[in-house]
Amino acid sequence: MRLKVMMDPDAGYVPTYAHEGDAGLDLRAVEDVTIPAAWTAMVRTGLHVEVPDGCVGLVFPRSGLGSKGITLKNAVGVVDSGYRGEVLAAVWNTTLEDFHISKGDRICQMVVMPYMPCEIEVSDALSDSERGTDGHGSTGVE
Repeated sequence: MRLKVMMDPDAGYVPTYAHEGDAGLDLRAVEDVTIPAAWTAMVRTGLHVEVPDGCVGLVFPRSGLGSKGITLKNAVGVVDSGYRGEVLAAVWNTTLEDFHISKGDRICQMVVMPYMPCEIEVSDALSDSERGTDGHGSTGVE
């Protein structure tokens, strides 16, 4: 699959996979940003992307940053195939100290994958299943 991208002139990078077999393209900050403790900042990536029809771009936190308390406020960003604006990252500093991002730092990753659109059918009942309506914690905590 081909992914057409357009980078802002100040970006200085093109998204790449860090290793062969990686699912996520590394996205980088195109500006210096200091995010205060317990705060969120919309960080520019400089990336505009043409996600192929039938696919979606999913923007995930980087695990290395997540382990330090830096994640994405919206958990996973969705880049629809019709969107052509800049991909922004809602970077959330969950720590008690300010966190500095420098231009060029890898801040998140994007996975492009197919999805299946659904035809919605409203119903008065759903079929039975082994699990039924058992919800959170119903399979135990181990």
